[in-house]
Amino acid sequence: MLVSIIALVSSLALTAIFIPWLIIFMRSHHEGQEIRDEGPKWHQKKSGTPTMGGTIFVLAAVISTLWVAIWQGQINKTVWILLISLLGYGIIGFLDDGIKLYFKRNLGLRAWQKLALQIIIAIVIVFIAASDHFKFALFIPFLGVIDSAVLFTIFLIFWLVGFSNAVNLSDGLDGLATGLSIIAYGTYAYMAFKQKNLAILIFCMSVIGGLIAFFIFNHKPAKIFMGDAGSLALGGGLAAVSVFLNHPWSLLLVGIVFVCETASVILQVISFQTTGKRIFKMTPIHHHFEMLGWSEWKVDTVFWIVGLIGSILYLIIWG
Repeated sequence: MLVSIIALVSSLALTAIFIPWLIIFMRSHHEGQEIRDEGPKWHQKKSGTPTMGGTIFVLAAVISTLWVAIWQGQINKTVWILLISLLGYGIIGFLDDGIKLYFKRNLGLRAWQKLALQIIIAIVIVFIAASDHFKFALFIPFLGVIDSAVLFTIFLIFWLVGFSNAVNLSDGLDGLATGLSIIAYGTYAYMAFKQKNLAILIFCMSVIGGLIAFFIFNHKPAKIFMGDAGSLALGGGLAAVSVFLNHPWSLLLVGIVFVCETASVILQVISFQTTGKRIFKMTPIHHHFEMLGWSEWKVDTVFWIVGLIGSILYLIIWG
């Protein structure tokens, strides 16, 4: 639809205009990413690279979604839910990034603080959905559809928190999370188009537009990182889109790389704590392949292809 293209171009233009300004501002104030000591040693040269770029494309997506949705008379509870999921988790990431920059360290919000805020955003979304008479029914494989507000609420909290953190874990290489997110949001944009769901289509295209412009500055060698302000927002938005398109389980395949990144960390921790041995050379798993000698571009390209294959498979089999 032409309207969705307009949303994409709007977000792309806003991001392209303001990202260079943010890079200049961050550099002039000597603000940049603090690289973890436990990460690959060759990543230390990235220390000081401007971060929090996600702030720009998140705001660009929110602004573009709002004005296009208002123009088309598509402002409804679903739009507000998607915007809250994107902006809400983005604000959590913004606070996390801000603390890291202010104190010049790689530790921002404490884990329990971040989790509490993520759960609060999810609960807000549940209340908005309830006020819109949303049917709290969840399809569970082999069990069928279960109509339970309690079960749905627990699932939604798990889904939003889980995937916001999954995208965050994937944001460890130049351009990796950006490319994967473009593929995932592109898949859901296509699904929204097929369902004639203009509100979700406008939202997805707005996010894609911002990400395309951001990728110009984020691919290797990255001039700016998205930070938690971007990665947490993208994950929260993806989870919300999958649920309110009534295809929540699709994210397991559309976001297969995010799932694998998270699983690698969980398996590594369990293995080390129970046997004292590590399964991978380093986690998240993109670092494992780096340790095997893969270049960043090779890891990025292979992971993007895997993400694309996952999306195509879902659309062919279930889409």
